[in-house]
Amino acid sequence: MVRHDMRSTMTAVLERNTVVREDFATEPYELPWASEARFFVQALEADGVLEFHTEISPDGLHWCPLEDTAHHIDSPGLITWPVTGFGQWLRVRCSVAPGAAAKLRIYLVGKG
Repeated sequence: MVRHDMRSTMTAVLERNTVVREDFATEPYELPWASEARFFVQALEADGVLEFHTEISPDGLHWCPLEDTAHHIDSPGLITWPVTGFGQWLRVRCSVAPGAAAKLRIYLVGKG
């Protein structure tokens, strides 16, 4: 008998072609079944520095940073980072430098 371990995966689009000029947080996403996740931030246009932090929550209402690591983008392109040990709820908080603006797509991929 051959056993195939099938891992569950999913991709959620948290922001699609969103123009940002001020700080924001994505809508929360619940992943209780996932053992790991990965954020992808694609800047279709960028003028200035944007900084991203992973936030976690026990209930989808109250948030704290997962870690002190910041991820930056300042030109068109794609950045990504892994997320582990997050519990159930995830989101991204974005800080926009004064005068900066960008057009973004943000994806969350979960694996169980």
